[in-house]
Amino acid sequence: MAADCVKLVEVGARDGLQNEAAHVPVSIKIELIERLANAGLPVVEATSFVSPKWVPQMADAAEVLSGLQRKPGVSYPVLVPNLQGLERAHRAGADYVAVFTAASDAFARKNINCTIADSLRRIQPLTARAKALGIPVRGYVSCVLGCPYQGDVPIADVVRVAATLAEMGCCEISLGDTIGIGTPVQARAVVQAVAEVVPIDAIAVHFHDTRGQALANIYACIEQGVRSIDASVAGLGGCPYAYGASGNVATEDLVYLLHGLGMQTGVNLDALIETSHWMSGKLGREPASKLARVKTTN
Repeated sequence: MAADCVKLVEVGARDGLQNEAAHVPVSIKIELIERLANAGLPVVEATSFVSPKWVPQMADAAEVLSGLQRKPGVSYPVLVPNLQGLERAHRAGADYVAVFTAASDAFARKNINCTIADSLRRIQPLTARAKALGIPVRGYVSCVLGCPYQGDVPIADVVRVAATLAEMGCCEISLGDTIGIGTPVQARAVVQAVAEVVPIDAIAVHFHDTRGQALANIYACIEQGVRSIDASVAGLGGCPYAYGASGNVATEDLVYLLHGLGMQTGVNLDALIETSHWMSGKLGREPASKLARVKTTN
């Protein structure tokens, strides 16, 4: 990837919708994903093959994934928690999956009902099976800048988990500020430390905007060489296991920043803003994105 190019990983259809109380119809989810792909997003996370008992909004994962009209050149990763989830995803046509753990044991226990060590033991056979199937695996690490239950998270713990995921074969490691507590100095320090054990071009960042720091944190990480960034259209999202965590950084706000820096994203900003308004209308509220609020589609 050229130094002035940034790969955006759109997580709105999965991370953004997973905590919505009202069920979002399959047809709306599919249209959202296709709109995002048509707006130029190169990676659009489609859904999650977790247990419907824990995340009811994702009970239709197979239907959503199999119903997509996929755009050539666009990746549609799906989240899988275990081997069973991987096999379900594979049967539905998944060709890119993501696994998840945390840098905080307290959060891991709340989120996935096990310790970090247990989660990594669960991920190992999953990555091995995915490799056998020819499916690349992305790794998510939650709470890299702080935990709602534990408080501070030592950078050494983040580095250890990221290194383990890379050793297991994850092609990219997404470092998540799940509760939006970090500042640019902290974000820069975490990226610098992880980059000592994981190549910088295999590091992504995933910031929530709870305290209004997401864009500043992203800018700090870009300065360190990060070129893969997660974002959610309209600022959709919020973690059900992190009290008070607001949505992810809005994709359209991020694209506006990146284009202002002269960086290439391949994204049609007007189409993205239109999608932000469209999806927010389907959910019955205004976009969380600042750009979408000042720029209507009329």
